[in-house]
Amino acid sequence: MLRGVPTRTGLTPGRLITTLCAIGLLLGGLAHGNALEGVLEVRSAYVNVDKGVFLLYARVEYPESPAIHDALRDGITLTFDLDARVERDRRFWFNAAIVDLTLRRELTYHAVSDRYVVKDTKNGDQTTFATLDEALNYLGHVDAWPILVEPQLDGGNYNISVRAGVRRGNLPSSMRAILFWTDDWARVSEWYTWSLPV
Repeated sequence: MLRGVPTRTGLTPGRLITTLCAIGLLLGGLAHGNALEGVLEVRSAYVNVDKGVFLLYARVEYPESPAIHDALRDGITLTFDLDARVERDRRFWFNAAIVDLTLRRELTYHAVSDRYVVKDTKNGDQTTFATLDEALNYLGHVDAWPILVEPQLDGGNYNISVRAGVRRGNLPSSMRAILFWTDDWARVSEWYTWSLPV
């Protein structure tokens, strides 16, 4: 009687480790510490008053790198925040917070249309762009964002501060288990502060 050699189906422990290492190396570009390397800063910001409403205008430079491009094409969503804070100066105590707002937008890549999509998370408005550079340029221009109305101010000296941030948003389910431990995809700029004209 001849006996055959039993065959194994599936992955042996050695092959499983090798496969996981290969996946880790392939996705290493997504998890490395320089994913958001580059300039992230508020270049300029000011307010205009129109019929008692303070409108914020800001210019932000966001980082652009091959890692960001590749991550978007792999299905990762990036979230772009612009924080605005208005405080009243107090001489012998901490400043009083009058307004603390965040403008939040998400950037994704739509593979079927080969377009970059910017979505305002508050109202759901979407704008599409042919290139990543165009999308980042759009995200870096904030025009006429209403942040304050005159009745909120009751005299005194006020400061306004603005900062920008970018972080990883939603992950495809296939990457969630692999990249759950990393927070390398989060950066914020320094505060850009000036006196509010009242």
